[in-house]
Amino acid sequence: MTDPGLSAVMSERRQLINLAYRLLGSLSDAEDVVQETYARWYAMSGQQRDAIGSPGAWLTTVAGRICLDLLRSARVRRERYVGEWVPEPLPDGGDDPADRVTLDESVSMAFLVVLESMTPAERVAFVLHDVFRYPFGDVAEIVGRTPAACRQLASSARRRIRAAPAPAGPAAQQAALVREFKQAWEARDVQALIGLLDPDAVAVADGGGLASAALHPTEGGERVARACIDIAGRLPGVTLLERTVNGQPGLVAQRDGITITVYAFAVAAGRITRIWAVRNPEKLRPWT
Repeated sequence: MTDPGLSAVMSERRQLINLAYRLLGSLSDAEDVVQETYARWYAMSGQQRDAIGSPGAWLTTVAGRICLDLLRSARVRRERYVGEWVPEPLPDGGDDPADRVTLDESVSMAFLVVLESMTPAERVAFVLHDVFRYPFGDVAEIVGRTPAACRQLASSARRRIRAAPAPAGPAAQQAALVREFKQAWEARDVQALIGLLDPDAVAVADGGGLASAALHPTEGGERVARACIDIAGRLPGVTLLERTVNGQPGLVAQRDGITITVYAFAVAAGRITRIWAVRNPEKLRPWT
């Protein structure tokens, strides 16, 4: 006989994946969190589970707390990370709808990078309340602070969001700009690249010590353009493909059908302001 509560509990999976990815910026870590959350659910006796009025709320609370612990330990791990740490890029869709992350502005690379600048408690309070609309009473239970303190955390997180550059314009405009950038890069036309980049553009690469990548951000449109030309010369036989990256127009570099780099972009006033190049193969598993 099947457990009638099982489908209700498993139907929470997608919501949990969505929450954990926004909290951690890593799909593999998000999947681990959801697995651990369900393991804790099934470690309880049937009687304990029956006593829980809202399984969905219980699962969210547990997943939120695991994410908070992970974010705290991630601070230490990131200090040991080789080079720059960029959130794990998300492809468009997936095989299993339950594992798909809903692609909206709260998963754009630019937004996730701002979330990275927050304290673990700020990030959890902000994502739960502002993105997922959980009341501060529920957020307090997860963060382990009073509702008033959680309101303060979300408020300081909002200030960080407001201080960040404004999001891009229409996706069609960004797609056209990314396409022009791809064509100029393939043609190795440095002047065209400089024209497409904001004078203060910044490129950040993440190789994690497992793939060659600049250890520090490249700053200035001209320097970024010349770095792109240099990369094109050092990576023969690479195909650039237009793909959706975290719900936004981006590029994927493939060699022999294997994804070696995923590029995400931020655009403002018709120019590219940020490029994030993820080369760490551990972050590219969903792309191959």
